[in-house]
Amino acid sequence: MEPYSPEAPQQPPSSSGSPAVSSDSPGTATSSGISATNDGRHSQQAAPPSVPAACLACRGKHLKCDGLIPCGRCTSSSSECVYIASRRGYKGPGRNKVPHNPHKRHASSSPPYVGGADSCPMLLGHSSVSVGASGIPAFNPAFVMPEQSPGPYVANTPAMSSVSLFRSPFAPSMAPNGMAPNGMALATVAAAAPPAQQPPALTLPERCFDAFYHYFHGAHPFVLPKAYFLQLLKDGTSPNLEVVMAAMRYVGSLFVDCGPARATYLDEALRLCYLPTTPKDGFLIQALMLIMLGLDGSCELGRARELLADCERLAVEIDLNKREFATLRGQSNPVMEESWRRTWWDLYVIDGMIAGVHRATNFLLYDIPADVGLPCEEHQYRSGRIPPLCTMEDFDDQLFSGEEREFSSFAYRISAIRNLGRMMRMPNMGFPDDENIARVEALLTNWRIHLPDNKRDDLTKNCKLDEMMFQAHFINYACTIMLHQPLSQLDTSPASAVNSCAPHRPVQTGDHFNAHTRHTITAACEVSKMVTQAVPLMHHTHFFTCVVTLSSIVHLSKWALYFIDDEEDLRQQIRLNIGALSKLSKVWKSAGRAWGQVKGVAQDIYREKKAHQISPTFWVGFTQEQMINSINADEGIMSDFNILGAQVVHQVTQAP
Repeated sequence: MEPYSPEAPQQPPSSSGSPAVSSDSPGTATSSGISATNDGRHSQQAAPPSVPAACLACRGKHLKCDGLIPCGRCTSSSSECVYIASRRGYKGPGRNKVPHNPHKRHASSSPPYVGGADSCPMLLGHSSVSVGASGIPAFNPAFVMPEQSPGPYVANTPAMSSVSLFRSPFAPSMAPNGMAPNGMALATVAAAAPPAQQPPALTLPERCFDAFYHYFHGAHPFVLPKAYFLQLLKDGTSPNLEVVMAAMRYVGSLFVDCGPARATYLDEALRLCYLPTTPKDGFLIQALMLIMLGLDGSCELGRARELLADCERLAVEIDLNKREFATLRGQSNPVMEESWRRTWWDLYVIDGMIAGVHRATNFLLYDIPADVGLPCEEHQYRSGRIPPLCTMEDFDDQLFSGEEREFSSFAYRISAIRNLGRMMRMPNMGFPDDENIARVEALLTNWRIHLPDNKRDDLTKNCKLDEMMFQAHFINYACTIMLHQPLSQLDTSPASAVNSCAPHRPVQTGDHFNAHTRHTITAACEVSKMVTQAVPLMHHTHFFTCVVTLSSIVHLSKWALYFIDDEEDLRQQIRLNIGALSKLSKVWKSAGRAWGQVKGVAQDIYREKKAHQISPTFWVGFTQEQMINSINADEGIMSDFNILGAQVVHQVTQAP
């Protein structure tokens, strides 16, 4: 077997950044004055005197070293010449020195090898690389998210290009692809993240911009997709994009820990929107809509309503509600045209949501004529493959026209909010048998039973969140509660303190549950069931906060009753709602306020129930097992409330 001959490593740089030795070819003179041949043997010269230490390369081959820096052998082989101190040191000639035997093999002065394979001195020219704690990149996540995330941002990894790679003589000579195994692994790492290609750490404005698209854009997708927006911004053909960028930065800051910068972003966005020189166009409407949504979720309801009124007035003024607007302002770009259609319809939906959950406006846009085409599916919008347009008339006639058409989730969302507008335009329905109630219930039921199979849940075929259908479903459930709760027999006075989204609506109780009570309870349970979807709550619109609160009022009104059959199931529904509000409160201040109110009412009802349990007459008809289970369940739900309270109360009290 031929002896293993390692490949000649590259010449490492010296500490000054330049090569330590310059040699054009083997056998030339070196800086030490020693000539070397290709096989590494010295030419006919006098043997160098004995030296107190040898370099690692000579030690590894058990050859004599001339002790120069660099030594002659390393100079001739273009290897890195490294000396380390011996543990025994050089002690000079012994006292009982025997005559010199030129054939005797002297022991190496190097200490026994205890290092790992990567620092083995047998590998020519290799020096060990130690990485201290300071060399590990710091990991400081401002926020953590799946898939493509605007954070965390990590320091650049140390350079690996200067580390020489060597092949072990004990490992297989080649990998299947012809590369040495160790070299293949490390070269892959070096190729994947070379220092020159590491992206710089994002600034705070850039992080806010990325957070906007990661968390918020899917809930209100009317702004251009990220790639198209950046390209349009680069082209500079739309000067008002800077106003939209400022609004996006403010909304994105709600999801990032940015301190006082958030207020600065809000002030800057409002200033740009209301500058006299700012063009009154669709981009300005988009910016105002974004700011309005951020303010509404931050409990700035008065300012949000003012911005909503400005959006509505400006939209009608520039004919955003007309089909030709998208064509005239779309710059012959199908994605831009789709963005304008979405801007109108999202404004329409937002107007209806605010009217429904806050009950302080009257859904003005419901009465505005509009012939704007319906939006397409979200994946079509992001990819730029815009299908032929459909209209609201096509949507309404799909059952009778006989034409097989597929409508987007956005279209069903529009249809759901339009049913809310129809309900709000009905005259006062003060009697359980009012025929107008039956008409609205027919609208809500028809919306549900005629959904296509792929729209009956809130997930796409790839098990991804379909936020448009998610909103469409909870709009339908909220309409059901708003329609039937006033005529139900659930006394709402125990939950009168829950008014974070809308004023309390008193409902009188009755001796028996009627059909309206059943509709109300069923819809409230369906809303709680939506919390269990395996999707991040942070990606939902903040209006889901008010729908969960509406559901909680129904649950609390029912729990306040003394004798109910499914009390344990009811407790679980309340737990789900409080947990959802707790999670949403990390971003939306309105959710934190609703969480505090719902939790407080739940504790009051619990204490009142405990007080009644002291009376022996309360337990009449209960078995001992039922009594124990009831007490344990009460203690369990209060424990859950307290745990959630510890997680949220500090954030709510410290919110600006």
